[in-house]
Order: sequence, then structure tokens, then C-alpha cells
Amino acid sequence: MKRREFISLLGGAAGWPLAARAQQQGMPVIGFLSSRSPAESGSALAAFRQGLGQAGYFEGKNVTIEYRWAEGQYDRLPALAAELVARQVAAMAAVGDEPSALAAKAATATIPIVCSLGGDPVEAGLVDSLNRPGGNITGATLMAQEMGPKRLELAHQLVPNSKAFAALVNPKFPLALAEARDMQAAARSLGLQLAVFDASTQSEIDAAFAGLVRHKVDALLINTDPFLLGQREQIVQLAARTNVPAMYFLSDFIDAGGLMSYGPKVANSYRQAGIYVGRILKGEKVRELPFVLPTRFDLVINLRSARALGLDIPTVLLIRADEVIE
Repeated sequence: MKRREFISLLGGAAGWPLAARAQQQGMPVIGFLSSRSPAESGSALAAFRQGLGQAGYFEGKNVTIEYRWAEGQYDRLPALAAELVARQVAAMAAVGDEPSALAAKAATATIPIVCSLGGDPVEAGLVDSLNRPGGNITGATLMAQEMGPKRLELAHQLVPNSKAFAALVNPKFPLALAEARDMQAAARSLGLQLAVFDASTQSEIDAAFAGLVRHKVDALLINTDPFLLGQREQIVQLAARTNVPAMYFLSDFIDAGGLMSYGPKVANSYRQAGIYVGRILKGEKVRELPFVLPTRFDLVINLRSARALGLDIPTVLLIRADEVIE
């Protein structure tokens, strides 16, 4: 890897002189604000750069990217967003769900902001309308949070004779309580019990799984959250170790060895963010670019993980699945 690419990937103060030179030479500078960490965001970042490329922009050639990573610590985002505003970036990509977008919105009302979200941007208070956002914010959303009740329904089909379910929730995520509330309502309608376990640190994830064992939970749902996504290796390993079938909100967990997921492809959202940033750099007005919604949600099942759990996947799910990993 070239030194410039290495510095650009890590972001932070080391990248500032490069951005300053780029601005002096007339090369536009993009701010990249993420609630996630660079170590686990490789595929998402590649998708963002691909989107930029589709719009005619290539990092290091005709555009520079300033990176700021919160690494799952949402309280760092306001200061990181303020740094990008102070750098006078031409546009800001606020990715990693609502925490980044809300921090960016609070930091500037003039710099164009392109988001990659997990839920409804109107409900989050980011825009007034999906079709005509107005203001300085647009982007793409996964609508993954709205799929919580559907994931619970699928998890129930996975273990149809079970009643005791649990959800792993990061209470520091802005929409966590709303998603948990919707899932508990769905559980009541299905005659199920849904216990909620909070976790916003690695040690709290460990403690939550210990609680799952004590409560004799039959299946677990991982609620939408970029921090939990970033800890997917730990979560998948704990689910296997405790022999708890788990349903995830993105197939990234399945890539890490997880059992089953239902949701859109997160890379599509990042790619669209890159496309929109490029279009804005070419002169399009952010207020006229509608939010892009996912066109499909995929059910992915990992039969290897099922066998390791001693679990037989019901035929109804195998027929319904969009992808089955043998």
C-alpha cells in the first residue's frame, strides 16, 4: 500500500497536510465521517469509492478524502464532524447510520451531507421528505430497523416450538429504543416473550451472552446498530459458544460465520452515497436528490453454522431463502 493511501485510510491529523495541499491545488476535499472503525469497514469503504468512481471521481487523482472514524464511540462524532467543517470540505459523507448523520447535521447547515442510514431519515428528524429532502442532507437508507418485526417472525419460524426470545440492543444508538419497542409489540402479537439485553461495549456483550444462558433463551436477534456490526466476529463466536441460534440484520454477520440474516446489502447504501457525493461535486443540488431506498431484502442462511448448532432448518425457510451457504 502506498504511503498516501495508508494516511488517507487512517484519516485524522496525519491526513490534514495532504488535504491542505489538495485545496491549494483546487482538488475538492470530501469529508468522510463514520461511526464505525476502518479495520472492519473495508468492503463498505470500497463500495463508497466505487460509487465515487461511477461519478468520475477517484481518490488521489481528482479528489481527496478526509477520514474521521468514531470506532463505535458515538460521543466522539460531534467533535469529528466539527473538524471536517473546519477543514471546509466540499461535501461530507456521514455513514454508519444515524449517529454520524445527526452529528453532521448539528455541525453544519451549509455543507452538503450525504448519509448512509439504517432507518427512516424522516423519523430520525434528518429531513422532512424522502422524495424532496430540502436543506443540505440526502443519501441512502437500508430501512433495516423497520425490518425488526420481520426478523422476529423469521426467527420464530426457525425455532417454531420456542417462546423465549431475546434481542441484543445498544442503548446508545439513537433509534434503539424505538426498534426494541416495535419488536416487543411484534412478539406479543405472536405470543412470544422477548427479553432485551443492553450492550454498548465489548465487555457488556460478553455479559449479555452470559445473561442469555441464565435466562435459557431459545433464539437471539441482533438489533440494528453500527457498533454491534463492528463487533460481529465477537457476537458470532459467542452465539456459537453458547449454542444460541441468532438472527442478524445484515449478511456481513453471515460472512463472519453467523447463522441467518434478513436485510439489504449495506454495500449498496455506501455505493449510492459515493455516487451522490460525486454528483454534488459536479454541481447538482443536494436538496433535489431524493433519498434512495433498498429494492430488496435478502434472507441468507448458513447451513454450516446450523449443523454446528445441531439445528435443522425448516423447509419453509430454505424455500424462502435468497441465499443458502452449504
